Amino acid sequence: MRSAFIGILLALRLSAFLTMQAIDGGTMTAILILWGHALAALLFGALGLAEWRRGVTDRWSGRAFVAALALTALWALAVAGIDSRDVSTHLAEAARNIAWLCLMAASVKRARAGHVPLAALYAVVMLVTAAAGMVALLERAPFDGDMLIALAVARQMLRMMAIAGALLLLSHVAQATEAARSGARRLFVLALAVMWGFDLGVAVLGFVQPDWTATLVVVRGPVMAAVALFLAASTTQAGAAPATVSRTVATQLLVGAGLLLYAGSTALAANLAGTIAGGQARLAQTAIVFGTTAALLALVSTPWLRAWMRVKVAKHLFSHRYDYRIEWQRFTATLGVPGDGAAPLGTRIVKAVADLTDSPAGMLLVADGGRLAPAAGWRWADGGQAIEAGFAEHLARTGRIVSLDEERAETGEAMLPTWLIDDRDAWAVVPLIHGDDLAGAIVLARPPIDRSLDWEDFDLLRVAGRQAASYLAEDRAHAALADAQRFDEFNRRFAFLMHDIKNVASQLTLVARNAERHADNPDFRADMVVTLRDSAARMTTLLARLGQHDSARPEATQPVDAVALARRIAANWRAKHRIDVGGEGAAMVLAQPGRLEQAVCHLVQNAVEASPAGEAVTIAVRRDERGGLAIEVIDTGCGMAPGFVRDQLFRPFASSKPDGFGIGAYEARQLVRAMGGEMDVDSREDEGTRFRIRLPIAGDAGAVMEQAA
Repeated sequence: MRSAFIGILLALRLSAFLTMQAIDGGTMTAILILWGHALAALLFGALGLAEWRRGVTDRWSGRAFVAALALTALWALAVAGIDSRDVSTHLAEAARNIAWLCLMAASVKRARAGHVPLAALYAVVMLVTAAAGMVALLERAPFDGDMLIALAVARQMLRMMAIAGALLLLSHVAQATEAARSGARRLFVLALAVMWGFDLGVAVLGFVQPDWTATLVVVRGPVMAAVALFLAASTTQAGAAPATVSRTVATQLLVGAGLLLYAGSTALAANLAGTIAGGQARLAQTAIVFGTTAALLALVSTPWLRAWMRVKVAKHLFSHRYDYRIEWQRFTATLGVPGDGAAPLGTRIVKAVADLTDSPAGMLLVADGGRLAPAAGWRWADGGQAIEAGFAEHLARTGRIVSLDEERAETGEAMLPTWLIDDRDAWAVVPLIHGDDLAGAIVLARPPIDRSLDWEDFDLLRVAGRQAASYLAEDRAHAALADAQRFDEFNRRFAFLMHDIKNVASQLTLVARNAERHADNPDFRADMVVTLRDSAARMTTLLARLGQHDSARPEATQPVDAVALARRIAANWRAKHRIDVGGEGAAMVLAQPGRLEQAVCHLVQNAVEASPAGEAVTIAVRRDERGGLAIEVIDTGCGMAPGFVRDQLFRPFASSKPDGFGIGAYEARQLVRAMGGEMDVDSREDEGTRFRIRLPIAGDAGAVMEQAA
């Protein structure tokens, strides 16, 4: 945007330079007067048409405003198309001034109702203005030379008196504007002050030095165009009360007015150079054009100028330093930048707070064991230093924003760290309070336009600090939640593994107990070796699963012989407890072999622990009434209460056994569901329990795979 603006500006300057090279001084003056006042007429006419279409003419003050705009446009057209010295131009100027005086009278009528002296003053100024127009008409009469000179002097004097009176009355409007604290009214007053102030300068200089009148008229065109821009920001509402204008629009209007004044002054300087330099006129004009262009480019690229402009606009045109809506939108947009390419949160927090005060840099310090440690910086020269506990406690206790210049000037209880006292670029310390705790602090660098912190700075920075602290707290909460989730995952994995380890330990305990009675039996020794080998393999697998990065991939779903699986499990338990298997032939189910065996083993372990000594546990494989296959684990133990089965059996860490983990039934059902099956239970107290695993038959593999997915 800035490069495009500079390119357009350079193109305009080049075309203006080429035009000046092609024409002489008098013709150039006429062209500048023509185009400058034509531009002003266009702007005033467009503004008047916009106000008329907006429907403001239903009020007397609205009609006066539209009339004043229209008469000003006609006056500018008269200057551009006829001559500034023509009688029609003088009459148009008188009508224009009377219209603006009527509008001013309407704007202060409500504030000063019944103020007779002020109304009389308005009447006097209007009469003087009308008298100046009447004298201009008399100058057209066939009087002798001395009489015409006297009339011209009288017209100039009356004109200066009328303009001075208008400026005096405008001061009353300015006072009412200050009382109302209206930024748009200030633009309105500023526009009329510029218009009449420049007219007074033209009148006085034309009276004292008539040769310079044409030069000032050249500049008046861009000046009036700037006046139209100011008035465009103050359209009428309810009388002559201008509408609210944003700081952005006000700044753009000031920049536009400045550019117009700049172009007019450059043209004036080039015109004077052409008149004074004689034979060196072209060289002087070239130097002026390129010199002013270089100066403008240097000013546009200066951050200090932009900061100065914002300060002056806020100070003189608005009752508050900040446009809180715009500032808060920018603040939240900076903090909430999404995407992987965004700066870290700490840097965004510093930048968001620093942008509020135009600070060029900042540093974030976070609470760390009672002190404040450097965490992130934005354009900060070095990494910063920690703030010890004394100053951190002061910030936490008071929540006060510290103006470092004031603290350097006097010794306070804040006990500033040495490095903050020595660093003259450090300007303020903003505490980040979350609830009643100090989450951190931001050290802001001194802005380009040095100033003291005032109540608006304190209020805005205090709210922004609390908002930034909430972002920091939320980020820490997310980090803590992620750590908790990792711990929860590890704890869940460890709980399951502990349950499996308990099962292995129980099996080994049974083997050791039976070895005392059957150690001489060769079949028992063979079963014991198989059991020990199986237990060792399971322990190795469990240790691998306990690792943080378990890379074991899930098994593929495939046909599994349920009867063969049941017999293998029963054989592994032969040395520990009697397991009966019911079911003949091949009963193929679609499942994951490892998960299915683990689930059945969990249920067998629970059944063995619930069964009296010597009572067999049964694994039955049979057709399910739903068309699938059921693997049932049946015991005749103590059974479970209906309430426990309904509310706690399949919840982790809930167990009816004093030394139980409450994991087996929960994990078994999770494993079965992961394979696309179902598991239910029938249990009666003092009679026993029947767990039932329902799986699809492996005959229709495609349908089963779809169900499992």
